[in-house]
Amino acid sequence: MDSADVLVMGAGPAALCITAELVQQGLKVQAIASKSPLEPWPNTYGIWAAELESLNLQELLKYRWKDTVSFFGDGLNEKGNICTNHYLDYGLFNSINFQEALLERCNGLTWQVETVKKIEFGEKETTVMCTSGNKYFARLVIDASGHKSPFIRRPDHDDIAKQAAYGVVGKFSSAPVDKNRFVLMDFRPDHLNSNQLSEPPSFLYAMDLGDGSYFVEETSLACAPPVSFEILKSRLISRLSSKGIQIEEITHEEHCLFPMNLPLPYRDQPLLAFGGSASMVHPASGYLVGSLLRRAPSLAKEIAKTIKNYPLMPTSQIARRGWKKLWNTELVQRHRLYQFGLQRLMSFDESLLRSFFDTFFKLPKNDWYGYLTNTLPLPRLFIVMLKLFSIAPFKVRLGMINFLVKKKS
Repeated sequence: MDSADVLVMGAGPAALCITAELVQQGLKVQAIASKSPLEPWPNTYGIWAAELESLNLQELLKYRWKDTVSFFGDGLNEKGNICTNHYLDYGLFNSINFQEALLERCNGLTWQVETVKKIEFGEKETTVMCTSGNKYFARLVIDASGHKSPFIRRPDHDDIAKQAAYGVVGKFSSAPVDKNRFVLMDFRPDHLNSNQLSEPPSFLYAMDLGDGSYFVEETSLACAPPVSFEILKSRLISRLSSKGIQIEEITHEEHCLFPMNLPLPYRDQPLLAFGGSASMVHPASGYLVGSLLRRAPSLAKEIAKTIKNYPLMPTSQIARRGWKKLWNTELVQRHRLYQFGLQRLMSFDESLLRSFFDTFFKLPKNDWYGYLTNTLPLPRLFIVMLKLFSIAPFKVRLGMINFLVKKKS
């Protein structure tokens, strides 16, 4: 079989993003995945509309809300039900259109539906061996198959915190969210008993889809071990029932589980990664797709420039150049700061977490938006984190300090 310039493993958003950009660079690309890239993606993908507008891709949204809010009170009185207005549009991707748009940019590339068994690295070529017995050859291989990939090497980490969510799209006995509204976080705990309040907290992520349909999802920000789907489903039903709302029809059921603090891969390995396998999930917010769309073009350009200009360069050196572009010094430092922030949040109880987020969204919009989307330059990120500490209530600052003391001890 002919050797490719680049072989991409995977068929999800990350794989399609980087494959499309590599094809657009004029490289000879092959793609392998355990399932067809035409198979519909199982999960919904949300994003701040401004992220897509900056890339001129806003037409990929299926839904868009101007009324975007959160609730951080206790829900027990009028003040506890006051919403925080975000004044920033939020949207859901039209997953089918998004998938088709990326495939179109792949210029008819055919995915080989195979299961990779082993990867061997030579001086000038990498061999990908599949369970079928077929072998594929490329100067560079990119693993974009997700965080569960067995081929990407990274430091051991005992406590992998995972975001877990259980949600349904359907019809309800009465509206679980106001008309034309999107709720980013509803942390109100008034439906929980005292035992549940001592458990890892979760929040409601909800939106009006129009035509009497709604998407409601109970989400645990991050926890090690993760909160089970059974508990999240029970909390969602309890949350709805406390307001006299029953689920009458389910048109889609969603289960999400992914790591938030996965260590960065070793960046001297000859196998390059992209997406979840490259630890590109935002450690503090869980967002990924915006980062895929922003970072794929520059990575593809670097790979294309290297392969075209240095035909004799060893595979390992091409991969190193890719790793350096994907995770430059600034991005690595920002990632570490976000991981620190996540560890801090995981030490907060339910009441402290509500107070923290209430404070966080009091930051200027550009600051909290940049924090959640990983678009703040490193110096600005430091300033924003210091500003957050300075305006936080005493109990939140004390929680941060206690975390640092425990960490040092």
